[in-house]
Amino acid sequence: MSRGRAREFWCEVVSETVLIRLKRNGGFGRAQGYFVQCNQTDCQYVEENKPPCPLHVGLFADEIRAADEARARRSEEG
Repeated sequence: MSRGRAREFWCEVVSETVLIRLKRNGGFGRAQGYFVQCNQTDCQYVEENKPPCPLHVGLFADEIRAADEARARRSEEG
């Protein structure tokens, strides 16, 4: 899911427009799920979707729903 298109988002923490994209967490020993990645590498909250960071996976609810539906269709076909 890391190939999703970036979108602009006004971030109050850094007081500027940043680019965000939906990423999938997971891997060996890590929980599966989604994460919103920001291109603002100097922000202390860049790796955390926790307050006061305004980023949360709900910003990508439509994309997550579409990916889950596509995954369900593939598993039904296979």
